[in-house]
This record gives sequence, C-alpha cells and structure tokens, in this order.
Amino acid sequence: MSTKKSLVVIGNGMVGQHFLASLVASQCKDSYHITTFCEEPRAAYDRVHLSAFFSGKTADDLSLVEDGFFADNNITLHLGDKAASINRNSKTVTSAKGLTIAYDTLVLATGSYPFVPPVPGHDRPNCLVYRTIEDLEAMASAAKTSKVGVVVGGGLLGLEAAKALTDLGLETHVVEFAPRLMAVQLDEFGGAMLRRKVEALGLQVHTGKNTTLITDGETCVNKMCFADGEELETDIILFSAGIRPRDDIARACGLDVGPRGGIVIDNQCKTSDPAIYAIGECALWNGMIYGLVAPGYAMARTVVADLAGAEGSFTGADMSTKLKLMGVDVASIGDAHAKSQGALVYTYQNGATEVYKRLVVSQDKKQLLGAVLVGDASGYGTLLQYCLNGIELPENPDALILPPRGDESVGLGPDALPMSAQICSCYDVSKGAICQAIDAGAITLGALKAQTKAATGCGGCGALLKSVMDCELTKQGIAVSTDLCEHFPYTRQDLYNLVVVEKIKTFDELLDKHGHGKGCEICKPTIGSILASYWNEYVLANEHLGLQDTNDTFLANMQKDGTYSVVPRITGGEISPDMLIALGQVGKKYALYTKITGGQRVDLFGARVDQLPHIWKELIDAGFESGHAYGKSLRTVKSCVGSSWCRYGVDDSVGLAIELENRYKGLRSPHKLKFAVSGCTRECAEAQSKDIGVIATENGWNMYVCGNGGMKPRHADLFATGLDKATLIKYIDRVLIFYVRTAARLQRTSVWMENMEGGLDYLKSVVIDDKLGLCEQLEQQMSYVIDTYQCEWKTTIADENKLKRFRHFINSDQPDDNVVFVEERGQIRPADEEERKHFKIMEVA
Repeated sequence: MSTKKSLVVIGNGMVGQHFLASLVASQCKDSYHITTFCEEPRAAYDRVHLSAFFSGKTADDLSLVEDGFFADNNITLHLGDKAASINRNSKTVTSAKGLTIAYDTLVLATGSYPFVPPVPGHDRPNCLVYRTIEDLEAMASAAKTSKVGVVVGGGLLGLEAAKALTDLGLETHVVEFAPRLMAVQLDEFGGAMLRRKVEALGLQVHTGKNTTLITDGETCVNKMCFADGEELETDIILFSAGIRPRDDIARACGLDVGPRGGIVIDNQCKTSDPAIYAIGECALWNGMIYGLVAPGYAMARTVVADLAGAEGSFTGADMSTKLKLMGVDVASIGDAHAKSQGALVYTYQNGATEVYKRLVVSQDKKQLLGAVLVGDASGYGTLLQYCLNGIELPENPDALILPPRGDESVGLGPDALPMSAQICSCYDVSKGAICQAIDAGAITLGALKAQTKAATGCGGCGALLKSVMDCELTKQGIAVSTDLCEHFPYTRQDLYNLVVVEKIKTFDELLDKHGHGKGCEICKPTIGSILASYWNEYVLANEHLGLQDTNDTFLANMQKDGTYSVVPRITGGEISPDMLIALGQVGKKYALYTKITGGQRVDLFGARVDQLPHIWKELIDAGFESGHAYGKSLRTVKSCVGSSWCRYGVDDSVGLAIELENRYKGLRSPHKLKFAVSGCTRECAEAQSKDIGVIATENGWNMYVCGNGGMKPRHADLFATGLDKATLIKYIDRVLIFYVRTAARLQRTSVWMENMEGGLDYLKSVVIDDKLGLCEQLEQQMSYVIDTYQCEWKTTIADENKLKRFRHFINSDQPDDNVVFVEERGQIRPADEEERKHFKIMEVA
C-alpha cells in the first residue's frame, strides 16, 4: 500500500510551474502523488514576454514546460479543466468537468485576472484584455479589420500591451487615469522622459483621462468619451488597468481573504487552513499583493522548503524592476519616490540623449534607498547591489548616475559584495552559496552551475557568477585557467604576441609550434582574427579560409532562411543622390528587402549566395565598397551634420567621421567596433555610446572610449579633452591597436577596459603618457594596417577560383528552391513554415 500523500496544485501558470519544478528537484519529491489543474488549453507559458507573440514567437516558443516534464515526474495534469470548488471538511477538490480529487496538501496558484473598469460599454465588440494566449489570438483577429487601438492603463502591463498593438500595425494610443506613465515606479520627471521617448516612437499618450462611456464610433468601431469632454475614436480597446487576485475559490470555501481581495498567508505561505498554501498573485502577505513573477517564485520555493521540513520563509520581496518598454530602457529600485524619512535626492537629466536618472539616498549619504533610470539602465546592476546589500555609498553618491568625473570609481567588484548578495535571482543563489560550492570542490563554471543552478535560468548573471568564481579561486591560491581552448595553453593575448614576435603567418604554423591536435571552433576563428588584425591579408586566401565563420566565409551576413544581407560602406553616413539611386536599382533588380540601419547605412536582405558577387560588382561599379558588416571589425562611424549645416554645430563632424571611417575600415579586432562623431555637445550622433566617440567643443575635440549599446549598454568614458585633430587620431590609433593586442576573445572594448587593472587611468597612462614605451609600435602597426587595406569584395570578384564557391550546390549552378519569400509592406520577407506548406510563394530573378 502506498504511503505517499496527495498533493494537489490549482493553477499551472508561471508560479505554479515553478513550484512543481522546485518540488521535483527537492528531497521530498517522492513523498507525494502530485496532481495539477490547468484551466487553460496549454500548460505554463511565459506571460512576461507575451508581446513576443506578435514578433513571430509561437505558443510553443513561450512554453515554460520541458518536453516530458509531467510524465517523467509522475505528475497528473488535468489540462483545460478548472478547479471549481474546495471541500475543506473532506479535503477534496472538484473540477468543472466533475472530477473530484482528494488532497493531503493543497497549493493555490490561481494567479490574477485583468481589472476591467466598470465603464458603460466596456463589453462592446473589440473590447479585450491582455492576459492569455487566447487573448492575443483575439487581438490578432480583431486587428485584421482595425486601424486604431487604445490601451487603457499606462503601467508596466499597459505599455507592454501597447507594444503588442504597435506590432500588429495599429495606430496606438495609451489612456492613463494618473497624471503620468508608470506612476507606481517613476517620479514626475522620469514619467515625463518616458512619455517623450515613447511618443517619439509613434505612441500617442493621453494622461489624466477618466473614461466615462464607450459607445458607437463614427469612423471606428468604438468611441471613448472622457470626463473632460474629449473623445477618442478607436477600433480596439485593450484593458490593462491592473490586476485583481483570483481568490473566488478560496473565498467560497471559507479561507481568510483580505478586505480588497487576496488569500491571506503567513511567512510559510500557509493560509488560514494549515493544509492549504497560496502562492503568487492570488496571495496576500502582510496586506500586499505582489504583481511580479520573482516574488511568486520566492513563495513557491518557501512552500517547497516547508514541505521538506527545511527552514524557509517569505518575508516580502524587492519590487525593483528593469525592463525595455517600446525599446526604451526603464528601471526602478527601492524607494523611488523618496518617501523615507530624511531621504536626499540626486537627479541627472540629459535632454540631448534623453536620459533621466534619480538617486534616493539616506540623510547621511551612506545608504542607497532607491533609484529611477529612464533611457539608460546600464547602472541598474550596481545600484541594485548597493541597495539590497546595504553597501556604503562612495564619497560622492551622485557619481553613480553622473557621467564619469576624473578618477573616481564607483563599480563593485565581486570581493566587495557581502556573502548575502544575491547573484542569481531566478534561483535565489547568494554569493555565500556560491563560495560554499567552490569550497566543496566546484571549481569550474560548469560544476558551479550544476551545483547551485546559478546562471541556468535566464543566464543574465553568468558574467557575475564567473567573476565571483575567479575571485574566490584566486584567493584560495588555485590557478584560474585562462587557456584559449584545449589545443592552445595560451590566452588570446599570448597568441597575439607569439604571432608578432615569431612572425607567424598561418594557423598551421602556430599550431605546429605552440599547440596540439587539429584545432576547434574556438581557436580557429580566434587565430584567424589575430592573423587578420596583424598581417591584414585577404581572409579568403587558401591558408586562412578554413578559419573563418560563415559570415566571413561569404563576406555577407547569413539570415534565418539561408540568404544573405549585403551592407556597403557609407562613410560617415554621407551619400550622394546618385549612390542612393544605385542602391535602389540594385535592390530592385535583385528584389532585395531594404532597411536603413542604426549606423546610417542601407542593408540589403534576401540575396542568394550565387547572387552575392553580382551584387558586389554593381555596387563597386557605383562607387561602393565592402562595409565589413560580416566581420569583427570597424562597422560604422556615425555622424550628425555638424557645422556644415547645423546652426548649433561647432566643427565639421561629417568630415571627421568620413576621415576616421576611411582610416580604420577593414581593421579586424576581437569584437565589432563602432564610432560616432558629434558636431557639438547636443550629441545627436550618440558618440558617448560608442567604442570610440568624438564630440566637438569650442576648445577642440573631446574623445570618449569604451562605450557600447547592445544587450548590456555602457556609457563611454571621457578619455581626453580639447584635442586637435592630429592628436585625436594619434590617440585613437594607439587605443585601437592596444585593444587588438590585449583583449580577450570576443571581448567588447567596454568589458576590456573594465577588466583591465587600473581601468581608464591605466589606459590613459599607456596611450597618453607612453608608460609601456609601446606608442611608436602601436602607431606603426596601425600605419601598416591602413597601407594594406583592400576591399574584400573587389578582391573576390577579381579571382575566378574564389567565385566558384559562391553557389548553393557544389555540383550545380541552380539556385536553392527552398529559398522562398512572401510580400509584406511592398517588400519581401522569408516565408514561414505554414506559408511554405500551401503555395509556392514568389520567384526572385
């Protein structure tokens, strides 16, 4: 006879699924027969990223359940069946389909439902909510016959819903009752900055609006009438005005609920019935409903710990959040509204770059209480650690949000973090837990991940995890392996020096002298990049061809359908009408999708591999050359129009941008490089977000280094001020070659400088003061690279043997029939799998 107890979970949303995953990974997994009810037609999926559904993600893509999860763990899942009632006397749950299951322990993870204001007409056609995949499907269906959409609610969910409507191609409005967007998270100025940025992206925002009636529209399906007498016509109305806890099943069986809803729980997440737990958005702890997923996950882990007889309690959760809304970085930490007694506030606002930062500190300026970041959230991680761990602030707290001033450093290294610091929020792994695992023998990153689960969720803490591991191993006297791979017991820097000192010109020669085996996907492209950086030879030469990745091999960027994009160089973003026409003619002739890039270039998508040489030739004949978008090299030098046209311009930013781009084009480096030149401090070229940034001032050129956009943006550091052009170029030469010589594999300039002992000051000492006596060598190497430049497209089309590689099939000149397109907005795009099933879509000459 089985001695297992019955555990029933009502709800299989994100928190319910996290509870199940945590339970089956615990020591008490074999103590229970587990049953879960899921009223939706599919198991748990990622509600946080619902808007990705309109960017091409499917329901399967959003799923949080691994294949075979329920079967492998002997969990009975009742899909599409809602738990309708609980009988606490008989300890049973009865479902909408009439199924009755006995329980010993019951976990309520019923979540929440969208709040729909009781406005007359709220149930009219196309009045929808934004919560489930079925809701998204209803939105997509309504959008097919709609032109205008309105979101009611300007909070986190509302702006996410607005993005969904925008992705559907609708003219999108946001109507908010409060006087600003994200009123809970942002102060007045942060909300105003966010509004300006999203309005610039096409969103129309209406704040301070009280909707009194929804009725028939004249030009659209619906019309919204406001208390101030104004009206707004719209086809779709999407309610995203907050959530309410789903506590009806608990209320019906007599569990304690809050005056405004929510199932009351204690620190172990137990309800007023000790056999029943509640977790996630349905639970009310200390009078508060937590509407973020992380607190729900913490509750789930607390219940698992309690079931296992271990220590664990839920005592509240940090509600700090960082996200990208409509492409705008927004973050809020702690007491963002400065409600704490004696709180002091620092603010920084840059109108030119549309960045707003607010810092809330204690009266003695030693503790960070809260922060708001809009437009640049790159400092979120550092600020969060200061706030959560009570780390004493630097002497000048405003340095945490201001552009760098002099030598002051405010970054936090791993050694500065207390043992209680949370490294991985997905699995609540502290620095102390990581150190214990290292002490127990987990001295590789793989072993540490397996032992602690850190960095196995979203992966965002991977870099921090490695830095903590390396720091602890170093303190223990354990050598931290810096080998490039198993074939070369050297770092990238070591290999670069070997190439330079021994004049090694091929991979085979380097392998024979200093390596073993045959090489791998790590060392081959790394050494290929080193050889290209130093010798600047043609990358498709026979001795180098096998070292290149797919993009370099075909001198173009491979896309999702196997076609390629072609990006010609447009130096400084300046282009004549004749060259624009030539681009249009090439795009039209080869039926290419054309897109203006963020780097002031034109990208031509959809080229078959056999078309590449023909496209290159026509572009070269029109005066273009390779833009090196496919390589780890200089991409672009962005510019504003500068003093040539702009009434604020101080100097010729376009002319300098063109000169710099022509000077450094083709330079291969550990990672891609992007420059920008602004003609004045209004900074329209966004130079302070680039690897090398230059800004004109009345006193000369200011030079910035080691900034970047991308996944982890970083503000560039001011390197030197008031430079003449010759000195500026000399410093850039030195910085770039020093980076090429000393950076690690695939390391951005920002990370390179942050990891450099001495950081910015050391880099200045090397480049400006010639501390290492290398400056002459650095300049000579740059001169050699400039003198040996070649357009790789031009070299390729001049070599008949190289052209033989540019065809889909080795034994045929025929194109690939699997490359098919559909037309969208007057241009092509790759056909999706469903479209491929039904018809041959389009032939491209």
